[in-house]
Amino acid sequence: MTIAIDARSLEGQKTGVGRYLINLLKYWKGEKDLRFILYFQNSIPEDKILKSRNFIKKIIKNPINLKSNAFWQHFTLLAALKKDHPIFFFSPSYLLPFFCSIKSAVTIHDISYEARPEWFSLSNRILLRKMSFCAAKKAEIIFTPSNFSKNEIIKYYKVNPEKIKVTPLGVGESFKKKSVQFLPQNNSAAVQDNYKFDDSEKIKKIKEKYGIKNKFVFYIGSIFNRRHLSKIIKAFEKLNLPDYQFLIIGKNHTYPFVDIEKQIQKTNNFLKRNAIIKKDYLFDEDLILIYNFASLFIWLSDYEGFGLPILESMASATPVITNKTGSIPEVAGDAAIFVKNTTDTEEISQAIYKGLTDENLRKDLIEKGFQQVKKFSWEKCARETLDSIKYLRI
Repeated sequence: MTIAIDARSLEGQKTGVGRYLINLLKYWKGEKDLRFILYFQNSIPEDKILKSRNFIKKIIKNPINLKSNAFWQHFTLLAALKKDHPIFFFSPSYLLPFFCSIKSAVTIHDISYEARPEWFSLSNRILLRKMSFCAAKKAEIIFTPSNFSKNEIIKYYKVNPEKIKVTPLGVGESFKKKSVQFLPQNNSAAVQDNYKFDDSEKIKKIKEKYGIKNKFVFYIGSIFNRRHLSKIIKAFEKLNLPDYQFLIIGKNHTYPFVDIEKQIQKTNNFLKRNAIIKKDYLFDEDLILIYNFASLFIWLSDYEGFGLPILESMASATPVITNKTGSIPEVAGDAAIFVKNTTDTEEISQAIYKGLTDENLRKDLIEKGFQQVKKFSWEKCARETLDSIKYLRI
């Protein structure tokens, strides 16, 4: 059985969809009697997972160096599928080729562009809504990471609920390697046993690399208006905790545009120190260390299909501040500090202060976080995804 996959999300700097796909492939690489054709647009990443014998990797390019993702999706990829004759096609990211006649599955991580179109530019709004709707109608299976997203897809796309498969995401074991010295004191043996001692030299290097002087609060994810980074920055500024910095990782995709970089500069000038640090991207090896050595993770959002960073923080023994909207209650359980009003800088500020200073609360959140993380597994996600595809083939 041959399964074709749109693997473009693995090229360059892997973000959410790329990390989702590579974790599926990690558990599919040993599958007997299965071949996977991975289609790339520009280059094949140097990733040891992709070196498995049952992965056939192909770069397919648009004619005359045409730089169009849409043309690649609907014509170049389609031509490759017709030539290679796979039994099934899987897209890990929202879209399918319009004229694809092969049985197919698509992962729709969320449909915020349907529920809240005002958060998107007119061109993105039209493109995402039209193409995602067509993919949902065409696909034999729709994978989605939460019951919340399943209900949203049913609500807006009116598809048969039976063809939607909820496959929650997981957390890699590599997140669970934190030096005990960074945990709150007097943790239970269960907490201590989750970790191995790490090389303190790594801690020093990672802090120097990102300009971190001592302790820090952490946020990672694309920056959208719905995630209220501007409010969080104001809340952090209001606290004025000289021993802490705020590290923000993510590209600014706000619409209407919010000049986050300018706000950070103003805050740093006001506080007279490099209190807030922003980077567009972290590589995986740095990401794991940053999660592990953060004092607190904050993730506020008015709409999420899942919220993987919440789980990754919990797995790293880093307490989480979030809110109860969309899929977040499914992901966070009761293992977080919850903000009721995501636009109230005073409430956010108080939550940050409490999360940094209340050691009993921190200990409780860390232990609850370990229990919450146990409910999620990349292995289970990969197995259920592949089983659904194989069952449909039968």
